[in-house]
Amino acid sequence: MKVNLESGNIKISLVVVACAIVIGTLVYTQKVVEKLEKKQREFADLYAKSLEYIANEKTVLGDYSFIFEELIRAIDFPVIQTDPENNPLPPYFQNIRNVPLDTTLPKDEQQEFLRTLIAKMDSKYTPIKVTVQDTVILSYVHYDESYLITELRWLPYIEISIGGLFVLIGYIGLSYIRRSEQSNIWVGLAKETAHQLGTPLSSMMGWTELMKMHCDGNPRLEATVTEMERDLERLNKIAARFSKIGSKPDLREENLNEVINGVIKYLGRRIPQSGKRISLSVDAEKAFFAEINRELFEWVLENLIKNSLDAIEDGDGQISIAISERGNSLHIDVTDTGKGIETKRRKDVFRPGYSTKQRGWGLGLSLSKRIIENYHRGKLSLKESTLRKGTTFRIKLLK
Repeated sequence: MKVNLESGNIKISLVVVACAIVIGTLVYTQKVVEKLEKKQREFADLYAKSLEYIANEKTVLGDYSFIFEELIRAIDFPVIQTDPENNPLPPYFQNIRNVPLDTTLPKDEQQEFLRTLIAKMDSKYTPIKVTVQDTVILSYVHYDESYLITELRWLPYIEISIGGLFVLIGYIGLSYIRRSEQSNIWVGLAKETAHQLGTPLSSMMGWTELMKMHCDGNPRLEATVTEMERDLERLNKIAARFSKIGSKPDLREENLNEVINGVIKYLGRRIPQSGKRISLSVDAEKAFFAEINRELFEWVLENLIKNSLDAIEDGDGQISIAISERGNSLHIDVTDTGKGIETKRRKDVFRPGYSTKQRGWGLGLSLSKRIIENYHRGKLSLKESTLRKGTTFRIKLLK
């Protein structure tokens, strides 16, 4: 729990730092844009004042054109000059991209295009008046932000998007590597367990054979040996299950009703030993068949049923397994009348290491999900759960 808490604090810290970097980038870029806009306004105002000076000095039109052509050339933002009625005064416009002002376009269409552009400029920036002796309005200077400012506005978002994409790719890559490492640990642990079980099982099988030879018709001893053989067969099956982890399982078409009834029969004989009175039942309208690995699928059912047994704390309860058909898939619902799962804990039930029991590794449901989804191309999910009423887990298999 301490490790999970520290991991959570590290993740929160990283998120906070990332948000601070994003906000800092946006604020800094905005300040740069504001400075450029201020400088842009000063250039536009300088151009307007130059026109006013020329007009007040009654300079000839040639000088008027010279000011526009030379002074405005140093400005990198779109500019359009109009008369007092906002009619464009060609050729007094500069730095306007994609303008269809060629010789083939009718004059009225040129004017309409420029008026639309002027209205757009005025919605963002107030036009500057060019007056004669501070009373008569000679013209207006309309301008828009430069393409550099526009690019600067989008720059932080582009940078954040690219950075986020790289982070996402890195996260996916690291998650894949971590899952692969975890998978290798699972596989190694499972195979080593199967290997370690093999030697004592072989020895115990030899001892039971020796005991059978010396029963001498003793019914109690014969019954004991028979039970020991059943448990040894069970241990052999468990070892076989572990040995299959990590390798491609052999899937065969099996009768699900028969498989489920076999698991219930095995566990039903052991429920009284726990001191609980729990009924196990199967609800199926007909025989259902699916391609499964019998040993691994039985393991999943046992894990789900044992999980349900632990959830029934009162001593009396019921566990039912319902098989149904939905389109091209089969649903196996394992329902108990146990204590249920809290809403905030539901996302953790399949996480390795999560357990509500004092004893246990918290691997049963995680391993079961892996077996169903990785080896059987199905899905294991928590269908529903209600506190103090019960829980339903669903296995979905393709037919």
